[in-house]
Amino acid sequence: MSILLTTHCGIHEVRVGNTFYATDKILDDGNGNPPAGWGNPFQAGTITVTGQDAVFRDAAGHTVTFHARPGATSFLDMCS
Repeated sequence: MSILLTTHCGIHEVRVGNTFYATDKILDDGNGNPPAGWGNPFQAGTITVTGQDAVFRDAAGHTVTFHARPGATSFLDMCS
């Protein structure tokens, strides 16, 4: 499925349908921005859900694996 991944405060979480997913480690530049080579505030790509994992891929070659947070009803962090 095609998505626009929110990257403004780094790459950490995504919601697919009613499920919230998080990475093991926030991907950022150390200042709360996306790492070099990522769009800001979004990165276009695709996300594939398999079991408890959601994998984001884009045309630039980025791949990020997110893990389901069973029972979660909101994001862990709200970016301003």
